[in-house]
Amino acid sequence: MTFAIDAVRGHFPALGLTDQGRRRIYLDNPAGTQVPQAVADAVARCLLTTNANLGGFFETTVAAGEIVDEAHKAMADFLGASTHEEIIIGANMTTLTYHMSRTLGRGFKPGDEIVLTRMDHEGNVSPWLQLAEDRGLTVRWVPFDQQSWQVEEETLAAVLSDRTRLVALTYASNLTGSINNVKALTRLAKQAGALVYVDAVQFAPHGLVDVQEIGCDFLACSAYKFFGPHLGVLWGRREVIDTLTPYKCRCSSNGLPERFETGTPQIELLAGLSAAVGYFEELGRAAGAGGSLRARIAAAFKASIAYENPLAQQLIDGLSDIAGLTIHGITDPARLQHRVPTVSFTVDGIAPESITRQMNAENIFLWSGHNYAWEVVHQLGIPAQQGVVRIGIAHYNTAGEIDETLESVHRTIAMLRQQR
Repeated sequence: MTFAIDAVRGHFPALGLTDQGRRRIYLDNPAGTQVPQAVADAVARCLLTTNANLGGFFETTVAAGEIVDEAHKAMADFLGASTHEEIIIGANMTTLTYHMSRTLGRGFKPGDEIVLTRMDHEGNVSPWLQLAEDRGLTVRWVPFDQQSWQVEEETLAAVLSDRTRLVALTYASNLTGSINNVKALTRLAKQAGALVYVDAVQFAPHGLVDVQEIGCDFLACSAYKFFGPHLGVLWGRREVIDTLTPYKCRCSSNGLPERFETGTPQIELLAGLSAAVGYFEELGRAAGAGGSLRARIAAAFKASIAYENPLAQQLIDGLSDIAGLTIHGITDPARLQHRVPTVSFTVDGIAPESITRQMNAENIFLWSGHNYAWEVVHQLGIPAQQGVVRIGIAHYNTAGEIDETLESVHRTIAMLRQQR
């Protein structure tokens, strides 16, 4: 299948920007992607033509309500939800997780257990740790395997008990890029009678999420990581969220999902969210898919995965040539399907920030630090104040950009070594 990269890049105005005539290479994608023109247009159109609060009978408020409904329906298709009433939209994944942790905590008792992994982003760790402190819960930790770079089933099974009330899992690590077998891990947790909360923030830009197939109870992602606006999205299984009483204003709606969405929604950003899902639909149509919106989204991911994986291997191969450089994650080409194209590394004797500062000065955008993968760096023995260099590919990047990036990494490391 041919991936029309020039047509894809044409959707993203930011990719054509220059600074003093110098091109930009966006490899900061795990922290946030660029947006298609259609997303910006939808946000502007909402602000200019349908700017009103919800619940009235005049034209703009009715239109604003339709935008809100459409965004929930679009995300239901994106995640494979059974109904748009299972879609909860808020400021970001971390805020939504804090909100849901407090809601769930109402039903937990001292001595109940929650299970956390050393592979998770802090947004799926701190809310549960602080809940445990508040409610007298016991926290059980699960490390990831440093050979497979995944949370293994037997390791999770060893900490589950009849007191386990919730298991928090990551779909894909934002530092190592490794993808967990969340379906198998969820099955184990459900057999123990626990709820399962999945952080899919890093997976959602790179693979089709199917909450029904996974079997979890909650799954969170972030729209700004998959070419949308700054919003968080939380899916909750209907039969679970129907039983919950969230913290909310007394006079606000008890309907779903409204009772979980406190305050006035960011309606213009919801318009952009629908447009981001529409971008995937268009990408799927360009790949030859017909049928339902869900089918076209699936085709979009099939095409983008086939395009992204060779770029990831190109990057891994180029980094592996550098003496003293350690890639923290899967490097075996035969296991490429078990990772997203986020590649992190350290170099003996060189601070990651020194590398990123130099490369940022060359208009190659990437990050250094722990990137909120606090437990990951501690398990790996990496100083948290230094962290790693992280390069994250999206499907609008090119092989030429990876070549330029590798050349810069080689040159920067050689320069920094000479300065020691």
